Amino acid sequence: MTNAVYFAMYAGLAIFLLGCLLRIREYARLPLHLRWELYPVAHEEPERARYGGSYFETGQWWLSPQAVNHRGEFCAMFQEIAFLKGLWEYNRRLWPASYLFHFGLYVSIAAAALGGVGAAIRAYLSGVKFAQGAAWLLLAGKWLGAAGIALVIAGAILLLARRLSDPALKNYTKPADLFNLVFFLVAFGFLAAAWLENPSSVAAIVRGAWRFDGGVHVAAVPAIGVVLSCALAAYIPFTHMAHFIAKYFTWHTVRWDDRRNERGGAIEAKIATALNYRPTWSAAHIGADGKRTWGEIASTNPNAHPNEETQK
Repeated sequence: MTNAVYFAMYAGLAIFLLGCLLRIREYARLPLHLRWELYPVAHEEPERARYGGSYFETGQWWLSPQAVNHRGEFCAMFQEIAFLKGLWEYNRRLWPASYLFHFGLYVSIAAAALGGVGAAIRAYLSGVKFAQGAAWLLLAGKWLGAAGIALVIAGAILLLARRLSDPALKNYTKPADLFNLVFFLVAFGFLAAAWLENPSSVAAIVRGAWRFDGGVHVAAVPAIGVVLSCALAAYIPFTHMAHFIAKYFTWHTVRWDDRRNERGGAIEAKIATALNYRPTWSAAHIGADGKRTWGEIASTNPNAHPNEETQK
């Protein structure tokens, strides 16, 4: 069973990374978005971003290089990732449960990283200083792991309760949403039980995994917890829970994309490609029957009588 647990750990990590790369590739290859014209844009100069201004306000803006405020982008991303700022501003009732859950995941990831590095040092490096450093990392990982597990379980329970009881979330709650929360509860529940049984049990598995040490005794509860957690990690990129990847593209290539369309540039080429798509929208007033291109639809008056268009 020990080697099977090790295999599950490496397979789960590999599938997670592969799934994330496939998601990134999928989003990066999507057609050009429609401009939202939403301001302020995070990478705008601070004095203009303060009131929702844009470099388009300046005279002959097309003659000067576009300045990008990377610090503004970083600050906006940090506030959203670390504190779920958007949820706090627009759905504050849901924020406590969601923040507990997400912050618990952050803490759990940090714990896994610290524990993994500590286990690697102990497995491959010798010496008193390395041993002491590994011990501190493993200790920090152990207690951070306990905190992360508790926060994830609390957040998942609160989110599940909201999904089941809040009428406002009814239209947004699908069986997959409930399944995902239950999956987290079961996986982290086993990790919690393993920690209560022996706080160092998971760390021992991680240490053994670095060398595929078959001599490490793996108890049933921590083994199930580790395998379920790895299966959960492998599952996430192939579901809508991969929104942590989608958010990057939503911010940088939709909400914040205020690049100008220059003659002969990349945007012009993408627009030319998009105009040849044949959309199949169900809205009758658009006339997207799958036969006409975007270019034909965009150059047609949707309110005109068909005979009028024919006469033209």
